[in-house]
Amino acid sequence: MARAEVIGGIDIGSHKICTLLAEATPEGHLRILGVGVEPARGIRKGLIDNIQQATEAISASVEKAERASGNRMPPAVVNVSGQHLSSLNHKGVATLTGGQHLIQPQDVQRAMEDARSVSIPSDRELLHVIPRGFLLDGQNPVSDPVGMYGQRLDVEAHLVTANATAVQNLARCLDKAGVRVVALVAAPLASAEAVLEDEEKRQGVVVVDIGGGTTDVAVFLDGSPYYTASLPVGGYNFTHDLVYGLRVPFSVAEELKVSHGAALVSRVNQDDAVEVESFGGHRRKLIPRKEIVRILQARAEEVLEMVYSEVKRAQFDVMLAAGLVLTGGVASLPGLDELAEQLLGIPVRVGFPKGVHGMADVVGTPAFATGVGLLRWGLTLEGLRYRPIRQGSSIWGRITNWLKLLIPQ
Repeated sequence: MARAEVIGGIDIGSHKICTLLAEATPEGHLRILGVGVEPARGIRKGLIDNIQQATEAISASVEKAERASGNRMPPAVVNVSGQHLSSLNHKGVATLTGGQHLIQPQDVQRAMEDARSVSIPSDRELLHVIPRGFLLDGQNPVSDPVGMYGQRLDVEAHLVTANATAVQNLARCLDKAGVRVVALVAAPLASAEAVLEDEEKRQGVVVVDIGGGTTDVAVFLDGSPYYTASLPVGGYNFTHDLVYGLRVPFSVAEELKVSHGAALVSRVNQDDAVEVESFGGHRRKLIPRKEIVRILQARAEEVLEMVYSEVKRAQFDVMLAAGLVLTGGVASLPGLDELAEQLLGIPVRVGFPKGVHGMADVVGTPAFATGVGLLRWGLTLEGLRYRPIRQGSSIWGRITNWLKLLIPQ
């Protein structure tokens, strides 16, 4: 039996940094070996705002995962998040000479290179070039043209870009933390990899990952990503609303959200109340639970409406046969899926990471969707997982190397 490989994933979020180490079995399954969760520091809405604090938090998370698993951190798959993410779909073409031509992998690569040649601003970095579909001779749609005959090969590709400065700052933190990186992955695509079913991707679905500082959105159609975006709202905004609405400390508001929160006032007993500590810690007061939920429901409605507006802007709102899948930490808020169905009028479910063995009770919740998705993404990087990035080279040089690994070969 072939020796199982260890894959590492680091989910760098605004609320927590989560490092996962997993064993990739010959059958392609994931067995979680170690988990390291550290409160996020130096990160705001998916962006690094303090290099030193973020580096220390990443290092602490990695160390916890290493201790828990008994393994050293291998080259890792790391997420990129934040409102700076954007996407577009672009076509490429490869003309095949000599009449009917047997299409080779290098012909597909030429079409992909043509698709990625779209002009992007100098302050943007290309993260992903993902094929959405191919056309042979302008009329025959195919999923894999290699080995077929044709004279012209067209491809439509989904391109995801990120702010170059944001990527550079992330690279700096990872470098200082001693993390070797094999791939950078847009957070919405990582989350989708963990929670979506193939049938949902084919029929049209939106995955919405509501994290601590951002809400990541990925739209899939015909089995491939169609639209990728990130909104600057998340769990922090829910908690912040409770701070102002109830006039309680942030830590108290966070506990209220987690322990007594819900997204539908109709699901709450009207007589329920919670005794909480006020500012200063000297007085306690009684707060009706329906007031807590009323504040959370208002924010949830706003976030869902923002998501719908984003999807509508992509002209995709009428193509959601499979509806919407909610994931991320806030997806555990009771009644959020029911509220989303009422507001949007489409099927909604909560997405849990799939295909995870070992420590599933820890990482099998929506809060770990991005981390598990990064591991699953790593499973697809055959031959790349342990390609070393030369130490001592410039940050920009290493960024270039990492980004090259993300372009399908």
